Amino acid sequence: MNAEQLQKTLHASQYAEQVLANHESLLQQDYAIDQFLKPLSADYIHQLVISTLQDIQDETLWMKTLRILRARLMFRWIWQDANQLTDVVTLTQELSDFADICVQVAKDFARIPLVAKHGEPMGYNGKVQDLIVVAMGKHGAQELNLSSDIDLIFAFDEQGETNGRKCIEVQQFCILWGQKLIYLLDHITADGFVFRVDMRLRPWGDGSALAISHVALEKYLSQHGREWERYAWIKARIITGGQEGYELLEMTRPFVFRKYVDYTAFEAMREMKAMIEREVQRRNIEDNIKLGAGGIREVEFIVQVFQLIYGGSKLELQDRQCLVSLRHLGEAELLEPQAVLDLEDAYLFLRRVEHAIQALNDQQSQALPTEPELRARISDTLGFADWDSFMQTLNEKRVKVIYQFEHLIKENEPDSLLENYSQLEKQLDAVLDDQAKNLVHEFWYGHAIKKLTAKALQRLKTFWPHLIEAVLQSENPQMALMRLMPLVESVLRRTVYLVMLIESKGALQRLVKMATVSPWICEELTQYPVLLDEFLSMDFELPKRSDLEDSLRQQLLRIELDEVEDLMRVLRLFKKSNVLTVAASDVLAESHLMKVSDALTDIAEVTANAALQLAYQMIVKKHGYPLDSEGQRCGLEHNAFAIIGYGKVGGIELGYGSDLDVVFIHNMDEQADTDGIKPISGFEFAMRVARKFVSLMTTQTLDGRVYDVDTRLRPSGDAGLLVTSLRAFEQYQLKSAWLWEHQALVRARSIAGEQCLRDKFEVLRCQILTQPRDEAYVRSEVLKMRQKMKDHLGSSKEQKKDGIFHLKQDAGGIVDIEFMAQYAVLAWSGSNPDLAHYSDNVRILEDAARTGCLSSDDATALIQAYLRERAESHRLALANQSMQVNAADWYDTREVVCKLWQRLIDPTAMSALD
Repeated sequence: MNAEQLQKTLHASQYAEQVLANHESLLQQDYAIDQFLKPLSADYIHQLVISTLQDIQDETLWMKTLRILRARLMFRWIWQDANQLTDVVTLTQELSDFADICVQVAKDFARIPLVAKHGEPMGYNGKVQDLIVVAMGKHGAQELNLSSDIDLIFAFDEQGETNGRKCIEVQQFCILWGQKLIYLLDHITADGFVFRVDMRLRPWGDGSALAISHVALEKYLSQHGREWERYAWIKARIITGGQEGYELLEMTRPFVFRKYVDYTAFEAMREMKAMIEREVQRRNIEDNIKLGAGGIREVEFIVQVFQLIYGGSKLELQDRQCLVSLRHLGEAELLEPQAVLDLEDAYLFLRRVEHAIQALNDQQSQALPTEPELRARISDTLGFADWDSFMQTLNEKRVKVIYQFEHLIKENEPDSLLENYSQLEKQLDAVLDDQAKNLVHEFWYGHAIKKLTAKALQRLKTFWPHLIEAVLQSENPQMALMRLMPLVESVLRRTVYLVMLIESKGALQRLVKMATVSPWICEELTQYPVLLDEFLSMDFELPKRSDLEDSLRQQLLRIELDEVEDLMRVLRLFKKSNVLTVAASDVLAESHLMKVSDALTDIAEVTANAALQLAYQMIVKKHGYPLDSEGQRCGLEHNAFAIIGYGKVGGIELGYGSDLDVVFIHNMDEQADTDGIKPISGFEFAMRVARKFVSLMTTQTLDGRVYDVDTRLRPSGDAGLLVTSLRAFEQYQLKSAWLWEHQALVRARSIAGEQCLRDKFEVLRCQILTQPRDEAYVRSEVLKMRQKMKDHLGSSKEQKKDGIFHLKQDAGGIVDIEFMAQYAVLAWSGSNPDLAHYSDNVRILEDAARTGCLSSDDATALIQAYLRERAESHRLALANQSMQVNAADWYDTREVVCKLWQRLIDPTAMSALD
């Protein structure tokens, strides 16, 4: 072995001298000689530890053997580092690989006596529970240094009990398991230790339970997780625990990385910077190359702040390793190329210095030594002529880090808005009437403000001039301010939203514009402030069906079936947040009407499918599976249950406040019992599924309800059964249904449930609609139904005299066009079956033109009138206004509709415009 390299190793490390003195045969070890000049793979390290401990059952001998192995490997790593035979990335990776296998073998060794005493830890799900070990910090990032401790968190998947003679709870078993694991690695013996183990990053820190269940951890992070814990969990990595461990880690990702750009991280960033500066000053640690100015932590902090801000939308920024994420920041153009190079260069140098410090005495220290001898050892090891030249280079590196830290993570410039606040107030005062001024005064001197914490009040005072500036730039400042003030009051106890609006000027401007256009959106946000999370970060693109399905599936995945309140809350917030996204796209991006309706309908269908699946599973869990009409078991995929949407959802024309008109059908054997412990008939099973679906969708809570559901269009209406078999539905429609029920069927479409049954319904629907009918009879019945609706829902004579036009119900309105499309299907599809294919009015009218039933000009005129009137109905809904508009503004559109109505259905229709 190279004598010069040995001398340099021993000069670099007093600890290496001790190791060599205690293990004289170290230099003759075959594995050491062979491996001194090349990297160690994770597999090699794994096999080395396993083979070294093989067949050792005595605890004392096991601990001694692993500690000796650790000393020998440490000697090798110090040798390589001192002689520059490795690099920082390779060295930290090997150290981390060694830590991983040490944790794994310690976990396995600790388990044996516990199982012998208490039996296997069994979860309530019937599975044997494993100890999930989460590596945090440098260990999690696979960046361990020469004398790192390892930060761990212990968890398990599910509560339960052991199955041995001395039965204990799974949590207690895992606590004992973790305690033994720590002892095996951390306990100092005559041979030293393997790794110092730090458990302070676990929920609630010191004094809390050493092991936590998946559910408890999820609850902790969602309800109590603090900002610094988001930084900590960036580096989290699963060492043991299998699939359950990876699922647990996946659960933590939304806590760490917000779905969209996280503006709150900016304020947390400034607070963290101030905290670091205070700590450096208090502890006088300027010469600490980790914690001092320009140190390792500042590099890591720069990277982590960007990860928290952008990691939810830029998945490549979720990497645990500092250098990898630093390069990604450059590729994403969030950092200038020179900044990336400077920070990378400084980080690698600082980590080498850190290793040189820790190699001295195997101590976890990052403080530069004061003793001349130790300084000489470090400067020699790092290749410098003397300490002064080393410090000159070190300071050059640190200055570059400080520069980036100060310029990328700096306090806001003095807020010019605050300086000009009095001027803004004068401008606002000029545009507010007395009533509005009183409301503002009552807000600032009301009880809600008096109850605020000092920090919340300061945030509000900082936000207020930003709000004033934004509303003064709007078309109607008083309207915007008055609509937004209830929203501001509703988030006073969660002022993080105000921070988000301060940081994102664009988001605040969008919010003001939305308030001006749509009080409905303001009311939704005020009533359910949690929706602000989505609103402030949304990109205003209409959601895609596949993304909606994936999102809802992921949200429901980890909620148990019996946690009905939580399931309903997910459904409610999913629906509301996505409808809000559509509304924002409608207002701000001016999305096309039909695409808006498509998106609103998609949201309803995805929600209905999920609710039906949940309802079906809940009834199955209690009563078992039913049989279908062919005697086959109706599993979750082949459930022989479907939901038919009527009206707006059936016609793919949902608006913002639309309810869901639905009919339930099934294809089960109504007489056969289910196969569960508490069997019920197939008929009762179908009824319970329908009731549970309605309950999930309509139950009113603090979060509102998902949708209003109307089931009155089922066979025989309110007097009929809630659920009908497909065969009974067919018999009713063919033999007993009124024509208006066939008219309703024109706008019917299967929206949820088992696909085979849905396909059968669509075939049946076309069969019913394409029956030959007498046109005169159809015309007469449609006219009667339309007149009833006008009498009950249209404008009164007095309103008509005052120039009022009900956009939906009056002559020439939306319903007239819908009835003409339905008339076309009922009267003409007997000889033109293609007319019955679609359920939406636009495509029905297009098909009527294509088949020659209507002229192209007439169909186009009706479609244009329909789209114009529906677009206005959407606008009015967003503005919380009624459907009654100025008749004079709609004369031309109504005239087109009424002329066609006269020609097709009612020769006296023109009198409606007189």
